[in-house]
Amino acid sequence: MSTTAHDLLDWSPEAVVFDCDGTLMDSERHWREARNRAFREYGLQPPPGFAEQATGLHYEDCGRLMARSAHKPELAEDLTAALLDHFLALVTDAPVTMPGAARLVRLLSARLPLAVASNCPRVVVEGSLERAGLRSHFRHIVAPDTGDRLRPKPHPDLYAMAARLCGVRPHRALAIEDSLTGVEAARRAGLRVLGVGRRPPGDGADRADLWLPALDAPELLAWANSLDTADPASEP
Repeated sequence: MSTTAHDLLDWSPEAVVFDCDGTLMDSERHWREARNRAFREYGLQPPPGFAEQATGLHYEDCGRLMARSAHKPELAEDLTAALLDHFLALVTDAPVTMPGAARLVRLLSARLPLAVASNCPRVVVEGSLERAGLRSHFRHIVAPDTGDRLRPKPHPDLYAMAARLCGVRPHRALAIEDSLTGVEAARRAGLRVLGVGRRPPGDGADRADLWLPALDAPELLAWANSLDTADPASEP
C-alpha cells in the first residue's frame, strides 16, 4: 500500500479527516498515565509492552484488555470506568496540541472540509479541541458515541461516516493518523492515509501511504499551502 511522498503530496483530497489523540492532541501521555493510575487503583501492574498494545484502542476495549492482561476479567467494567475518570481529570487539567497541529489545521480548514474521527468519547474530543482553539475549524466530529451504532477503530465506521458527512467519496478523503489501529480503520474505509509521529515498529506502518515525523514537517506544510491552486477533481 505504500506510496512515495511525491505521489501523496502531489494529490489533492476533497476532505481531510484527523484522528485526535496523539495526532492533534498530545493526549496519549494522558491515556498512559490514566491506565497506570487505574491499574494502581486496583493493586495491579501493567504487563510489559502494554502501552503499545493499548495505543489507539477505544477506552472500553482498553479496559477489557487491562482486565484480561491482569488476569482479572471480573474487573473489566471497573477498570474501564476508572480509566475514563482518570483520563478526563488529566486531559481537563493540561490539554496540549501536537507540534504543528494548530498551524496545519488552520491552513487546511481554509481550503477543505475537515472532520475528526476519534475513538474517544465525543465530549472529550469536543472539549479538547475547544480548549485548544481548534474546534471551529472542524465541520464534523465523529466518535463511537455519535450515534448510528458506530463501531470504534479498527473498524472502518468512523472514517466512513466522516467522509460521508464531508460530502466526499472515501477514496477522495485523506486520513491523518498516528496509530496502527487508526491506519487500519481508515484504510478499511477506503481513505488514503498519512501517518504522523514516531513510526511504529514492524511492517504495519506500510499500510499508510506515507509516514512523516510530525504535522509540522516542511513538506507537509508546503503541500497544505499549495492546495488552494490544486484541482480537487483530479483522480490520484
